Amino acid sequence: MDDRPDPRVRRWCSGDDGTLSSDPHIGTLNEGSLHAALKDAYAEPGDEFEVPLDGFVIDICRGKELIEIQTGSFGAMGRKLDHLLPSHQVLLVHPIAVESYLDRPGRNPRKSPKKGSVHSLFGELVSIPTLLDHPNLTLEIVLVSVTKVQVEDPKARRGRGGYRTQDRRLREVLGRHRFEESRDLLRLVPDNLPPVFTTADLASRAGIGRDVAQQMAYCLRPLGLFVEQGRTKAGIQYSLAG
Repeated sequence: MDDRPDPRVRRWCSGDDGTLSSDPHIGTLNEGSLHAALKDAYAEPGDEFEVPLDGFVIDICRGKELIEIQTGSFGAMGRKLDHLLPSHQVLLVHPIAVESYLDRPGRNPRKSPKKGSVHSLFGELVSIPTLLDHPNLTLEIVLVSVTKVQVEDPKARRGRGGYRTQDRRLREVLGRHRFEESRDLLRLVPDNLPPVFTTADLASRAGIGRDVAQQMAYCLRPLGLFVEQGRTKAGIQYSLAG
């Protein structure tokens, strides 16, 4: 066990209206294990945690930078980002499980056949496709290995085998991808696309599913990175913006 003093500092900040919260557990009561582990991984000496600001609670305040760990939907962050981005630099950290182990009662943990990739971020970006257009926002995707702690639930949706995920625990950080502006997303577009292409071409060349390719196109077109060229029976045709 590391006996060194915890370098992190917890303080409270007031919002513009001067309101404060004295509850030391604010922001942590519903915090999952994955969220807590990533917050620890990003912590640096002098950081402030669970800071009330303008009616919201910020995961980490580091000087003028706000760091938000978002393990759930980007759509749920919309109102918060709309409020904070005009006056704050925000680093949005989002984990994607590229491998998962299922931990179920009475069984040894087993590896799930389902895998994510950095391209999975487009499944979240579809809810706010122009998110990276804002100059005050940086997005960091963290590729992780997780253990899903599951419990029996007869009401679980079909295909989940009667189990519901109760918690996700971080096993390992496998990689990071940082996107500081919308054009950085082009790093995820394969180099060998034809001049005019469909999402089928995109899926084939990138080694992803057609549904993910469609999500990419849905996000990259309003950002001005894909240009629609026409429609055929094979689907919408795109080209890369010049």
